[in-house]
Amino acid sequence: MRWPRATAPAWPVHSGTAAVVVCAGVAYVLAGPAGRPLVYTLVSILPIVTFLAALASGHLPDRRPWLLAVGGLVLLVAGQLIWPGWMNAAHLGRAQGSSLDLVQSTAHTFFLLGLALAVRRRASADPGGIIDAALFGLCAAGPIWEWVIQPHLPADAPPAGQTLLLADLLVLAAVIGCVIRLGMMGRPGRGTLGYLLLTGVLTLAATATGTLTAGAGTVVSTAVMMTAYVTLAAAPLLPDAPAITVPLGAGPAAGHQRLGWLAAALSANPLIAAVQVLRGTESASLLLPVGTLLVVPLVLLRIRHLSGQRDRAEQTLAYHATHDELTGLYNRRHIAAEIDRALADVDRGALDEVTILLCDLDGFKPVNDRYGHPAGDAVLREVAARLTRVVRREDLVGRLGGDEFLILCRGGLGPEAAVLTERITEAVRAPFTLPAGVVSVGVTTGTAQARPGRTADRNVLIGLADAAMYAGKAARGRDTRRPATAP
Repeated sequence: MRWPRATAPAWPVHSGTAAVVVCAGVAYVLAGPAGRPLVYTLVSILPIVTFLAALASGHLPDRRPWLLAVGGLVLLVAGQLIWPGWMNAAHLGRAQGSSLDLVQSTAHTFFLLGLALAVRRRASADPGGIIDAALFGLCAAGPIWEWVIQPHLPADAPPAGQTLLLADLLVLAAVIGCVIRLGMMGRPGRGTLGYLLLTGVLTLAATATGTLTAGAGTVVSTAVMMTAYVTLAAAPLLPDAPAITVPLGAGPAAGHQRLGWLAAALSANPLIAAVQVLRGTESASLLLPVGTLLVVPLVLLRIRHLSGQRDRAEQTLAYHATHDELTGLYNRRHIAAEIDRALADVDRGALDEVTILLCDLDGFKPVNDRYGHPAGDAVLREVAARLTRVVRREDLVGRLGGDEFLILCRGGLGPEAAVLTERITEAVRAPFTLPAGVVSVGVTTGTAQARPGRTADRNVLIGLADAAMYAGKAARGRDTRRPATAP
């Protein structure tokens, strides 16, 4: 089966959805009490068919999450087949606490879990924003429960039924908030997300309608619920449906304004409960514990995310404070501090010798002049990698700036000094393959040592290595290693 490409127009899906909504509504009204369960069941099967067709054609990637979501839809249909009479009775939004309520809540959980797993990669670009949106939606549902749903519930509605209905309402509102946030993150997939958002809003409206208009309003609430099924069936049919699983850039940043709205949302349920207690209304005892059970994990998750962001920011700052941005080697500041520590260890006898090797590239300027600075940067990065490979594990390699590098060796090198400098020479002289061509550079190394009783400060030691290095450059065309020992 061929599916429309992402660039295909979406208007056929919109037109078909509107037509199905009208036809299903007319059929439901004309069917009468005896035929309405059949019409409703057929409509509720539509999203199962469209999702499975999209999966079979490969239009929807990441099959397992979507199959979990379809499993939830199948469970909903199974509940309707087991209890077909509920559509002609005042059930939707009535908090009866029956087995059907439990089956429907379980089915909703499966579907929402599958949906969450399917969009996880898109949500991963802005986890903090998704958590904030869920918290805002969850807390914003508190007033709907207290002022719209709960006052119109039957007097004999059991606590279990009210708890299931409230939890459904809160989770649905949180999902609506998350879908809105996902749509704000980028244009791709907004059509599909729009249908999913419409499904959530219609489901919420059907619940509220069922609560407010029991009896005569059953037809209305059921018709609204059927419309929700049709919009859900349209979601996987849109050409941009695969885009909702594709990672995108982060959404709008969390500014003071959004944090203020979040703080207001988190205050909603406690304030409502406080008002109800002051009025002597016993219903406040349900919203606060159920809402808190859902809010607290999200708040803890948000705090963990913020803590992780802070830790990563601190690690990044610490890294950039000690490392060269271009090559990733230690920068001048850090290598200078390490030389000072090493010299202090020599002074107190903890080290028998400190050696520094100052390396300056030969023929590097022509690379920049001929191929440009990007090519020069690539050479510097590769030189850094080669120097890191040839030194000992305990040695430190840093970049002083430009094409100058410094290697700090704690402890005596002895005969290994000549071997190390030879390895450096051979490693740097190897040709560099760049997109613009193959280039070669040389290196001149100046060495200086500090020993107990004959130590120098850092500037003197680097000056000695620098003098040795320039003496080597004066010996035309040779990579000379003239060790200089601190007096």
